[in-house]
Amino acid sequence: MPAQPDATAPQLFTWEFAADPYPAYAWLREHSPVHRTTLPSGVEAWLVTRYADARQALADGRLSKNPAHHSEQAHRTGRVGIPGERQADLMTHLLNIDPPDHTRLRRLVSKAFTPRRVAEFEPRVQQLTDRLIDGFAQRGSADLIHEFAFPLPIYAICDLLGVPSEDQDDFRDWAGMMLRHTKPGHGSGQRGGVGRAVKQIRAYLLELIHRKRADLGDDLISGLIRASDHGEHLTENEAAAMAFILLFAGFETTVNLIGNGTYALLRNPDQRRLLQESVARGESGLLETGIEELLRYDGPVELATWRFATKPLSIGGVDIPVGDPVLVVLAAADRDPARFSDENTLDLARTDNPHLGFGHGIHYCIGAPLARLEGRAALATLLTRLPDLRLAEEPENLRWRGGLIMRGLRELPVEFSPEMHSPHALPADR
Repeated sequence: MPAQPDATAPQLFTWEFAADPYPAYAWLREHSPVHRTTLPSGVEAWLVTRYADARQALADGRLSKNPAHHSEQAHRTGRVGIPGERQADLMTHLLNIDPPDHTRLRRLVSKAFTPRRVAEFEPRVQQLTDRLIDGFAQRGSADLIHEFAFPLPIYAICDLLGVPSEDQDDFRDWAGMMLRHTKPGHGSGQRGGVGRAVKQIRAYLLELIHRKRADLGDDLISGLIRASDHGEHLTENEAAAMAFILLFAGFETTVNLIGNGTYALLRNPDQRRLLQESVARGESGLLETGIEELLRYDGPVELATWRFATKPLSIGGVDIPVGDPVLVVLAAADRDPARFSDENTLDLARTDNPHLGFGHGIHYCIGAPLARLEGRAALATLLTRLPDLRLAEEPENLRWRGGLIMRGLRELPVEFSPEMHSPHALPADR
């Protein structure tokens, strides 16, 4: 039976909730760990908040990623999934499909998006990081979201995909439209702009794929075109959809990892000092465990993407009817005291840390190595070049991007002692 509404349950998806959802999630874990709620879009869904239940749900084959399994077919009106992707014919990507199609596509994409390709990209990520910091280092103040955390992954994923430098500012504009599309308590009020941006991205990607076919390079889109397995190839639409989801999922996750991570360090000065000293000594261990802890403590993805019950199932003792949407709350699971000691404490040296920040099971984030690389480069370079970095605004005055799936700051104003000179010659913006 569906869970009955509880008058004492906290209010979800408000501005206050967006600023600090963790007390509400703690209440849900204790009192209603599999909780039926009405989302701002009007869709009713189940929220899964305990770690053990979340891990089970993320790997449960009875929960489909295909929105066609939603009993109300709300995906047709854009109330579930990425706004505009259906109208732009970009549905055939890894976040929306199940085996065997998912198995085939992931295998082919993995041939192009290899760990070696990501590792070889590290010098370019460092170069972009330094040049962006050059853009504000002599000024003594900055908004780290708009001037650093946002452009870094955009330019990085564009470079990786093979988008020419003269076109990358268009992608930055389109990505900006996508980032600004949700407000707490407002369903799809601003989704029209997102839909237009998605259509523009699709048109551009299809045209770029045509150009790449005539002149294949070493970039990721060329790799997607080349990818084959036993005679199987990505279709043009599949290649465009995969490039789109790598862009969409790859940039916003990293924006929030850098923004949330920097904010957490500024709010936990002892931990920030330990990391700063470790980086100064040229050590990598605390930076690596620290990135994992920042992913757990206040990760970039608040809720895993949509899942839909294809068969009756039980999660945490609650029966889920066929067709019902299920949203796994990664932010709640990763602070479950049944799995993590001192769950509300930031401990950069934490080693027993099987967080769910990048998911679990067959849908584990394929771009996780790139996000980790960008996060390490961004935080280490900020701490090294701007050692007295500090908040320029009271925490209670900061605004968060609310809504579903992602969690991140809208802005992060900071101050620091200006660099006397920037060591890199070229400007951040192209």
